[in-house]
Amino acid sequence: MLLGVTGGIAAYKACELVRLLVKAGHAVRVVMTRAAAEFVGPLTFATLTGHPVALDAFGPEGWRMEHLELARWADAMVVAPATADVLAKLASGAADDLLSTTHLAFDRELLVAPAMNATMWSHPAVVENRRRLEARGVGFVGPREGETACGETGIGPMAEPAEIAARVAATLARTHDLAGRQVLVTAGPRFLSNPSTGQMGIELAREAARRGARVCLVHGPLSGGPPPSDIPAAAVINAQQMYDAVMERVASADVFIGAAAVSDFRPVAPSASKIKKEGRRTWTLELERAPDILEAVGRQRRPHQVVVGFALETRDLIRSARKKLQEKRADLIVANGAGEGERPFGDRESHVFLVGARGEPSELPLQSKRLVAQAVFDRVKGLLDG
Repeated sequence: MLLGVTGGIAAYKACELVRLLVKAGHAVRVVMTRAAAEFVGPLTFATLTGHPVALDAFGPEGWRMEHLELARWADAMVVAPATADVLAKLASGAADDLLSTTHLAFDRELLVAPAMNATMWSHPAVVENRRRLEARGVGFVGPREGETACGETGIGPMAEPAEIAARVAATLARTHDLAGRQVLVTAGPRFLSNPSTGQMGIELAREAARRGARVCLVHGPLSGGPPPSDIPAAAVINAQQMYDAVMERVASADVFIGAAAVSDFRPVAPSASKIKKEGRRTWTLELERAPDILEAVGRQRRPHQVVVGFALETRDLIRSARKKLQEKRADLIVANGAGEGERPFGDRESHVFLVGARGEPSELPLQSKRLVAQAVFDRVKGLLDG
């Protein structure tokens, strides 16, 4: 566990956080900013952790490229307290000290516990930095409501160390809860009717890999960014190719998630060359049903295999999702609306409902696609265990 401590009065509470993490059995190393050392001495953290504190990127140990060593050593990273300044650095990708440089080299679970004056926490710049970090999947713990060091009351004080330690435990528990499982995910756009970027499918694949699963991503053309280089992928360009790729792999999968927006219809007579107008004033495009991948997977599913589908609806969202759940023989439908005010495509955040066979639908507030992926796999894990 790597703990970043920054320059706020709440830095003294990081000592208790270290004690709780060490007591829970974690190996802890601390990286501090120069401002943090004005509040708590490095010797305190070195004594609590049994490791020297990382403080200066240009100190005597600078030749070791300590930011890389620390980033590769840790399974998770927590910044507590996280000041407004460090949130801005993390959001912008600044790298002007050891902590911010280590952050750029770190590619696993990151939690931040903000601490600042309530007015600062509500400032538009801080709000935007939080949104940017959440969109990248950074977890936030707090801040809580209470009295700050300046004597004012509001939302701003750092979460209590016990709450942060509990969140760390829950985060680490997820990192291996799909070990030994095989997950198949589809991602990509539906060209005739919506501009899906494929980013949701990418985040689902990443989340499954973070949890220890063996993952395969079958994707069409992606506009939300390239597929993860460390996840096996099969690239396709049309619905039939995606169907074939899924059917070839799904028998060995413990979990299938159909996040791709596959076209319901395809041209009857596709042309490999430009179709000339040749004086025609009108032209009729004849379409036929494309293969229904989710239906085929549900029809051929193995016992104990978990099947998850996505539903985009312009009206009667929950009723339509429940109907799809039953017709496709799925275990879970992730439903999102395309009505007025909804932003289902191209946005970094999603507002969805998780519709299962039992119980009421779970509404997820507007949040990053990575957090949606976490919530989906929390449900998937419950289905696998049940």
